[in-house]
Amino acid sequence: MCKYKILFSTALLCLGLLLAGCVSQEERLRQRAAELCQYIPDHELLEQSKDYMTADFYAVLDTLFNLPEHEAMDHEWLYYFVTGNGGTIADYEVMGVQQTDETHAVATVMVRQKWEDGSLDSESEAEEHRLYMECVDGQWLMSDFDEHKADCLRHIAINRREQAVRAAISAYMVCEIGAQYLQGELCIPMLMIAAEDDDSQPMRVWGDFWVFWYDQAGDTLKTVSGGSHPGLMTLSEKDGRFAVTGFERVEDGSRFLPTAQRIFGEHFDVFQNMHSNENVREAVRKEQLQEYVQQHNLPIRYYQDYGWPAVEL
Repeated sequence: MCKYKILFSTALLCLGLLLAGCVSQEERLRQRAAELCQYIPDHELLEQSKDYMTADFYAVLDTLFNLPEHEAMDHEWLYYFVTGNGGTIADYEVMGVQQTDETHAVATVMVRQKWEDGSLDSESEAEEHRLYMECVDGQWLMSDFDEHKADCLRHIAINRREQAVRAAISAYMVCEIGAQYLQGELCIPMLMIAAEDDDSQPMRVWGDFWVFWYDQAGDTLKTVSGGSHPGLMTLSEKDGRFAVTGFERVEDGSRFLPTAQRIFGEHFDVFQNMHSNENVREAVRKEQLQEYVQQHNLPIRYYQDYGWPAVEL
């Protein structure tokens, strides 16, 4: 009888240890998930996040957060994983973790919005999210969040295609249009895209295309010449590279309005709004000059049109 009691007690002890081990593993995953939540990219990608993410997930996010953006708040949702642009702070609660195999797990995370004083935002409800985890070299890391990795990859591919199109148009503006102007040291185009038709062959791009020549004087770009050339460009594509094959321009003087309406068609209102709004035009010019200066590592802080105050970049 004692023998059976000992065996039964031993079995219960083993079962208890086994259950304790399982609970401990689940609790460890829960604690790790809570720690990883602090590095979910929201408005910015923290530099230290690299130590808490898989290499490929961090590389995708790092590429995304360093893409040039040509439209204000373009695709902003990609940068706000858990909060909007209302100034709230995300408060995380890990509800549970399901380990799908030896090296992968998914955490269910409830996110509530709080203000800086710690009070809950009464106008927003708690939202459920999924934090994906992968064990790499014995350490659990964030490998995805709400499957945003695929969204980011798609956006990166779209952005790179846009950059290739813009590069082709810019090259055309410098070589073909810029040559018609009084030249300075640097020829820098400005592109205001009204619409694109990716499905057509060749590709069509409607826009207000500008070209500027500048001289560099210390930390200032001084405008030598420049002008606007609105119209429709057609581009061919080969192996991911684009080239401008045609440019139908809006005519000057009394022919401006009728030719602009004909060329832009259903996109005329968009073109007219950007072309006639000096504030929009200068904001785009400033943004694209900033990008040019950064790309070419120029020691430039200002640009200045003749007879006007310098504008800080």
